[in-house]
Amino acid sequence: MPSGKIGVWAVTIPQTFQSAVQHHQAGRLADAEALYRQILAVQPNHADALHLLGLVAHQVGRDDIAADLIRQSIVFGPNNPVAHFNLSAACRALERFDEAMSACRRALELKPDYPEALLGFGNALRDRGQFDEAIAAYRRALELKPDYPEAHINLGTALTAQGRLDEAVAAYRDALALRPGLPEAYNNLGAALKDRGQYDEAVDACRRALEIKPDYAAAHNNLGNALREQGELDGALAAYRRAIEIKPDHAGAHGNLIYTLHFLPGQDAGTIGGEQSRWNRQFSDPLKPLIAPRFNSPAVAGRLRIGYVSPDFRDHAVGRFALPLLERHDRERFEFLCYSGVLQPDWMTERFRALAGGWRNTIGVSDVRLAEIIREDGVDILVDLALHTGGNRLPVFARQPAPVQVSWLGYPGSAGLPSIRYRLTDAQMDPMEEGPPSAAEEPVRLPDCWCCYNPVGESPEINALPACSANGVTFGSLNNFAKVNESVLALWSSVLEAVKGSRLIMFCPEGRTRERALALFGARGITAQRVDLVGYLPRLEYLRLYQRIDIGLDPFPCNGMTTTCDALWMGVPVVTAPGALPVSRAGLSILTSIGLEAFAASSEADYLRVAMELAADLPRLEALRSTLRSRMLASPLMDAPRFARNVEAAYRKMWERWCSGQSPLLE
Repeated sequence: MPSGKIGVWAVTIPQTFQSAVQHHQAGRLADAEALYRQILAVQPNHADALHLLGLVAHQVGRDDIAADLIRQSIVFGPNNPVAHFNLSAACRALERFDEAMSACRRALELKPDYPEALLGFGNALRDRGQFDEAIAAYRRALELKPDYPEAHINLGTALTAQGRLDEAVAAYRDALALRPGLPEAYNNLGAALKDRGQYDEAVDACRRALEIKPDYAAAHNNLGNALREQGELDGALAAYRRAIEIKPDHAGAHGNLIYTLHFLPGQDAGTIGGEQSRWNRQFSDPLKPLIAPRFNSPAVAGRLRIGYVSPDFRDHAVGRFALPLLERHDRERFEFLCYSGVLQPDWMTERFRALAGGWRNTIGVSDVRLAEIIREDGVDILVDLALHTGGNRLPVFARQPAPVQVSWLGYPGSAGLPSIRYRLTDAQMDPMEEGPPSAAEEPVRLPDCWCCYNPVGESPEINALPACSANGVTFGSLNNFAKVNESVLALWSSVLEAVKGSRLIMFCPEGRTRERALALFGARGITAQRVDLVGYLPRLEYLRLYQRIDIGLDPFPCNGMTTTCDALWMGVPVVTAPGALPVSRAGLSILTSIGLEAFAASSEADYLRVAMELAADLPRLEALRSTLRSRMLASPLMDAPRFARNVEAAYRKMWERWCSGQSPLLE
């Protein structure tokens, strides 16, 4: 007879259980599991053995087994608050948030002064987007147990999600005061500092987390995010790659890598496509056998149901460009639903909600469940507005919950998913090619421009040309500094050198990033007195900055979108240099839509020429400044009804192709 079996009969079950618990507490999970199973072979209804065997399963990531075992234990021992708490942890890991909350509630009914259960309850509430309730649970846990660093950390995450960044930073620092070597606190502190625009401090916090825990994938990812905001693209890419190496299923890090490649000079469609294929192998290809059949009626002439999926139905660049389309949709021929992942709703969120035929809050909804909801809603065409930007739901699109799937707006270019059959673009960003498109999606070229601009809200008046009352021309770029690489700074230095007495106003984060930018200008003979570096400003103040700018300079290879439209709206012409990728042709698209394609240069040398000629012709600049707003209002770029009809015609053609079976989504 095996020695383990002799042990069960030779000693009492309580003794065996005590030994199992000792192994468990010492981290010898395999030994503990073996003894729990021996006990259950003799006494199948041993509630504590079932419970702790389930806990072992949870600790090794087998949460479906864990939940089943702990449920069984509760049948035989229903009044154990710790079992209910551990059941909630397993359910949360399985993204069964309602079950997790229910289990925590029961634990707290049995033991109201249970700080760990309050922490778990707060976690489940936070996962469902119920941040106020989560914060209350965390604060109650801290009342019961003030020296509870995990509660301080999780309180910080809920506060961060609400945009209460000062309070979040304080919560993380409280956790570190209790336990100075806690890498999770440093990592989350880094993320909050990044959101607060303190990029140097964010980088330092993430690096501190990695000193303590080198194989911390989340910290590598957050480090990459902070470095990208500083324009340190090589460092950002290295951080993302390390996160993926440690945790291959880190979809966020891999998406960040793909997105960041669009900012880096010298990248081509093949390089980006290779990373997209790698993403697909990890996150999309395994789902193909699980794609459910669709029951949409192939009625060509019927009213189409469109679903828009985005975390940015708010005062955000994506929200501002999506709003004109959704406001002008033909409600008789199209019904649209919004699947919203907005963490911090605002006035624009309420505007979207009022427009939508259906509003679904997707915070805390698993990819599996969201795909089911979209199918249940009978969506005919599902539109992704995020691509590989933060908060995307591309794993939902990989499950193909709608017959036709489209990408648009997150950034010009491809998401790269085989299940997303089309992407909206235009002939300037995606010139006609003789061969098949290189991206996964088929480009659907809208007749005018791929977007429609609406300044939404108050705009300052257009002032007189600043150069007329100054000693020289002022150039400007208020783009995210991630788009401003050394090649861009070198060319802008050449512009400043060529245009005597000129100045540059440029967005640039404070700290080491500004020092680096000024050093790069200085190395090319441009003194700091000629460069005015500014930080983030509220929208109205940001728009007023254009009252100080005569000529806008577009970065490359990743052009501006919102900033270019805003500059033109404020009477500031923009010089751009189109490249090969769609993301580097956005400036050309916008300028062409208002008849100013002459400001799209054919090369860096031509960019310099266009900037110099504009700077030398103040009467032309004055005429442009006084007429650009009216030119935009009369152009396709701001003709929302026309844009909506163009998009709807594109949707109808996609739908007709699906109805006729001409374009199956999966080959």
